[in-house]
Amino acid sequence: MSSARVWLTEEAERDLVDIWTYVAQADGPERADGLLDGIEATCAAVAGTPGMGHIPPELERVGVSQFREFRHKPYRIIYETEPTRIVVHAVLDGRRDLASLLQRRLLR
Repeated sequence: MSSARVWLTEEAERDLVDIWTYVAQADGPERADGLLDGIEATCAAVAGTPGMGHIPPELERVGVSQFREFRHKPYRIIYETEPTRIVVHAVLDGRRDLASLLQRRLLR
């Protein structure tokens, strides 16, 4: 699956906009741009080797195993592998309690 493409859901795109806005206001637009560049590089690395992530513990505890995560600290990139693409469902601050958010967003 080394030729997989990365596709972001609308919610994941909103996550990135929210992250950029927050960091730009707190630390400046250059730092926000650098952070998004790093997250994009992490997503590209995941596309090259999608098995390198692990099942988010909050989902594994409820028996859900189709989603995986990889971190770009402190952010958690939650994704799912499909035959021709990697679908990023969320980019979330890992310092938050994410159990209910992940279940609400991914298990509809």
